[in-house]
Amino acid sequence: MSFEVARYAATDAARWDAFVRDSRNGTFLLERSFMDYHADRFEDHSLLLLDGEGRICALLPANRAGDELHSHAGLSYGGLVLGRRGGTADAIAMLEAVRGYMRAHALVRLHYKTIPWIYHRQPAEDDRYALFRADAALTRRDVLAVVPREDRLRFQERRTRGVKTARRAGVIVEESLDFAPFWSVLDATLRARHGVGPVHSLAEIELLRSRFPERIRLFSATLEGGVVAGAVVFETERVAHVQYIAAAPAGRDVGALDAVFDHLLGSVYRDKPYFDFGISNEDQGRTLNVGLIEQKEGFGARAVAHDYYTVTCGTAND
Repeated sequence: MSFEVARYAATDAARWDAFVRDSRNGTFLLERSFMDYHADRFEDHSLLLLDGEGRICALLPANRAGDELHSHAGLSYGGLVLGRRGGTADAIAMLEAVRGYMRAHALVRLHYKTIPWIYHRQPAEDDRYALFRADAALTRRDVLAVVPREDRLRFQERRTRGVKTARRAGVIVEESLDFAPFWSVLDATLRARHGVGPVHSLAEIELLRSRFPERIRLFSATLEGGVVAGAVVFETERVAHVQYIAAAPAGRDVGALDAVFDHLLGSVYRDKPYFDFGISNEDQGRTLNVGLIEQKEGFGARAVAHDYYTVTCGTAND
């Protein structure tokens, strides 16, 4: 099958979102009401792949930067969003159609980040094979620290001791609708350790939560009425992903984060297929923060690879 490639326009928003919700591998992060919150930071150049009757067969959330296309630099993941009808041969043709579109629009390289398989509603690694066929270069590999629902590993003794310490100290873990106290803890923690604040401002996370109240959730640990730790979770159909984690010094002293994750893994997300602590990598995946990943592995998490590729597209005359 051949595919027409069209650039996304605002008038496509409703059918874009409908396709994401019914796709094999899309999540709410790839819906326009999430993607467009930072439209001022990126030149959106998302693409629709259409069949001969104009029906959407796949989507590519993307932004343009100079003569390069990124799938999308403002998102954690976001390669081809695949429909239920197409198969592997279609994915090969789709990627070639994207490359042809790029050549026609003077775009020489595609930086492609995959959607990790744990987020797929149905198997959807057709794009991995298409990338291989296109001689794509693997340019980055991160590791997600993931706890599966089935055959979970037990907490390490250190993590279990932390939970007991938090309970003795009187730490209370509850879901909260007030993001401001935790954001103060998060901002102070990130600035002290990395010299930068969170990717989302308080106003942005509150906006996103208002759009996705069942998908974006905050769990705070309080001690004597004050927030000392917490985690923000982005929840999809198959995965509870920890977007932000932070603890104030007072929270670290009493194992407050251990209590948070004991609550999430043992109660709130006990039946979720996967609990994703996120990455512990820097330097395009080549540096592993050993202390950070060991903390996550202490809760029974193990590695799931998240791959990034670069595809060269040549010129319109090639």
